[in-house]
Amino acid sequence: MKYVKYLLIEYTIWLYMLACVAWLMLRAFEQAVPAEAVLIAPAFLAGITIALKGSLAAKILGTDGVKSLWKYTAGLAILLSVVMAWVIVEVRPLAFLTQGQNTASILAGIFNPNPEELVPMLAALVETIYLALLATVLAIPFAFVLSFFAAKNLMYGSIPGRILYIFIRTLSTIFRSIEAIVWAIIFCVWVGIGPFAGMLALWIHSIASLVKLYSEQIENIDPGPVEAIKATGASTLQVWRYAVAPQILAPYLAFTIYRWDINVRMATIVGFVGGGGIGLALYQQQAMLAWRNVGLIMWLIALVVWVMDMFSGYIREKLVSN
Repeated sequence: MKYVKYLLIEYTIWLYMLACVAWLMLRAFEQAVPAEAVLIAPAFLAGITIALKGSLAAKILGTDGVKSLWKYTAGLAILLSVVMAWVIVEVRPLAFLTQGQNTASILAGIFNPNPEELVPMLAALVETIYLALLATVLAIPFAFVLSFFAAKNLMYGSIPGRILYIFIRTLSTIFRSIEAIVWAIIFCVWVGIGPFAGMLALWIHSIASLVKLYSEQIENIDPGPVEAIKATGASTLQVWRYAVAPQILAPYLAFTIYRWDINVRMATIVGFVGGGGIGLALYQQQAMLAWRNVGLIMWLIALVVWVMDMFSGYIREKLVSN
């Protein structure tokens, strides 16, 4: 069974690399590699590396005595991935270095902001800050409760617990994988354009993200107090209350402040699709090519993000150290 697992993993690695090579040959030289070769050749290469006791699969699975051949396989996989990314993204360094004059008017506006629009933009900025704050505050109780059900060390003791753990984790992953800007589009249709839609988008995304952060912190707690309280015959809720909660409160506060920091930045993006705040103002000014106003908004956003970063960093440091 162990060798079957080695073969499957090693085959997948070589299949990926040969598929990359086939795609690059088709893209660069218009030479098609037969699909049969792409599917069959990895099996031979995987068999050779396993026979030579230098497979990357063995190293991944933590097998002792693996020869250094795996390093070359890993290096080749990384190199092919970088080349694939370079080609797919269509990186053009020459265009970047020679076509800067196209952005001259934009840069001139950014570095010469319009102070006459300061008051209305400050109002939009305040809206953005409170939008992000409300989304974070409303996400905390939901994420706090769900994080206990998403912690493997608390839920894997029974079959119902495992099912609930997998369900909560899967739901959290799905909601987190959908970007806040997509949620903002959904809620703009649902409740209308404005800051409420932006708040709901950040709220949903914050719950999913905080569940992951909170639950992973629970999984890293010291098991000693948990075992000691369980030995007294305490219920599950009592174990969570007296053994788990005291170990996680400070990290939870740190993660929450960090999430508010993230939400302030993300609030700017959701504004582009009607989520309110300064992001909506930025979109409107950019659409009118009012680059001086855009410059003012960008500097205000940068200032707020910097202040938030300094403040949240200081608070997290104090919480973790204490």
